[in-house]
Amino acid sequence: MFAFNFNKITMPIFYGKAALIDFLNSIKTPHSTIGFVPTMGALHQGHLSLMQQSLAENNTTVVSIFVNPTQFNNPEDLEKYPRTLEADTLKIAQLDSNIIIYAPTVDDIYEGKVASQDFDFDGLENQMEGKFRPGHFNGVGTIVKRLFEIVSPTNAYFGEKDFQQLQIVKKMVSKNHLEVNIIGCDIYREKNGLAMSSRNERLSKTEREEASIIYKTLLEAKEKFKTQSCQEVKNWVTKVFESNSSFDLEYFEIADEETLLPCSEQLKNKNYRAFIAVFVNNIRLIDTISLK
Repeated sequence: MFAFNFNKITMPIFYGKAALIDFLNSIKTPHSTIGFVPTMGALHQGHLSLMQQSLAENNTTVVSIFVNPTQFNNPEDLEKYPRTLEADTLKIAQLDSNIIIYAPTVDDIYEGKVASQDFDFDGLENQMEGKFRPGHFNGVGTIVKRLFEIVSPTNAYFGEKDFQQLQIVKKMVSKNHLEVNIIGCDIYREKNGLAMSSRNERLSKTEREEASIIYKTLLEAKEKFKTQSCQEVKNWVTKVFESNSSFDLEYFEIADEETLLPCSEQLKNKNYRAFIAVFVNNIRLIDTISLK
């Protein structure tokens, strides 16, 4: 363990799982709860809102900061991903200095074998992000399962911006009989509606403002979905981005929230959600909205 000191605020940072496990075991009681927020760092207010919910609902909160190599199908994306541990630690310290940080090395997690486990997510992995990022969700499942085994949390918090990931984590927990509650949290947005993301920092000021079109389009799609078919709404969204040369629409999909299967026709007993991925100057942004 390393005690990070900032303006006389001392907080624990663990770089190895053995020390973290020993520490968590030493503070556990039969009735205490551990809240866990897994992150890849480059923290923003969205991450901090997850931590705030964990602090409110648990005796202890653990935050992991680890850029997981096995969930990047693009090596360049992995290389460019920001690594800002000191800045992240300062943000966490200012929120609550009792939060425990786990910032492991790749070797501490993978023990010399940097490879994904193969998972069966009952088809959830084959839709949307899975189509465009092969192997991504095996990497996600591998790291989340490993972190759960290390931290043994009572509750784990995930943002709904990555709704497909949230459903996949729930499926992984269910199929592996892991004793952790998965809690999905509302998307935290910038003032213009853009979903908070570490990637937003790579946008220029103009691009960041113009990217508000993503959420505005989702809101209008939600309205259109009340009176139009799935395909009509999809066609409209495609035209919106075709007429805007600053953006490259990778996909827009309307899917069943539970199965993530694309909507062909609206059924009354189904809950639907819209999913979108857009490139802005080679920077990939995703968002989602419930169509209830």
